[in-house]
Amino acid sequence: SEPQAWTPVSAQAASLLEEAADLLVLHRDFAAAVERCEAGCDSLGPGTGTGPESSAEVKCSLCVVGIQALAEMNRWREVLSWVLQYYHVPEHLPPKVLELCILLYSKVREPQVMLEVGSSWLRDQANKSLPEYSSLLELYLLHVLLPLGRFEGAEELVRGCDVFDSEQQLAFLGTICESRCQWAQQEEMHLAAEEQQDAATDTVLRTVSQKILTMLTLLRRALRSMSSHFCLLPYKKMLLAVFLLYLVVVRLDPASPTSLPFIYKLIQLFRQAWAAVFSPIHRPPIQD
Repeated sequence: SEPQAWTPVSAQAASLLEEAADLLVLHRDFAAAVERCEAGCDSLGPGTGTGPESSAEVKCSLCVVGIQALAEMNRWREVLSWVLQYYHVPEHLPPKVLELCILLYSKVREPQVMLEVGSSWLRDQANKSLPEYSSLLELYLLHVLLPLGRFEGAEELVRGCDVFDSEQQLAFLGTICESRCQWAQQEEMHLAAEEQQDAATDTVLRTVSQKILTMLTLLRRALRSMSSHFCLLPYKKMLLAVFLLYLVVVRLDPASPTSLPFIYKLIQLFRQAWAAVFSPIHRPPIQD
């Protein structure tokens, strides 16, 4: 239909949609594109309308452009909350918006974000009559349930679905069974890798423990040798020399003639201690 047949509100939102698309594709100005999409969705309000060129279709297109712009800015974590502020509940999401959200969070390996949203949308009776329902159900199975290992839920969903015939149900159940086997194999490989890593860690710890034990043994022997050597030193003479040094330096005046016998005795004691500690080969010269 011609743009002049639109309502003024839809015409304004369509103009903002065109600007947002140009900013996204031509100018690569993603932040400005998101701003235009938000302005367009806010101008439409909560109403959805009907018809091929209705406000519902314009709002859906605005959200699609906004999702792409947010993904380009690596703000994919905000996508679901950003969309739900205009549709309020998951059941009201347009099929195209839900499809983009499932594919986006599957690509970034965060399918659990769409687990409850997709389930709520698929359980809604009004959505089951949509032509896109079967394709979205398949998308939800392959990109959300199976990557998360929800095999029982996937089987229940396929068996309870009325849009699939018996042949399609068997095909999906076969896909689920194959995915379950692959999941079990991956779990076994993961457990085997963990066991190998634990064994390698135990080996390293055992080696380190043996090295530490060897070092401690050598250290104990060295300390024992040092202790046996120091036991041979004349402790009494050394203590007496230290005591006399204290008397000379602290209690006596070295310049006084009465202090000379103490100083001479101190020198003699130090010479004896020095001779006991050092061997004649390594003994340094002593000057009076």
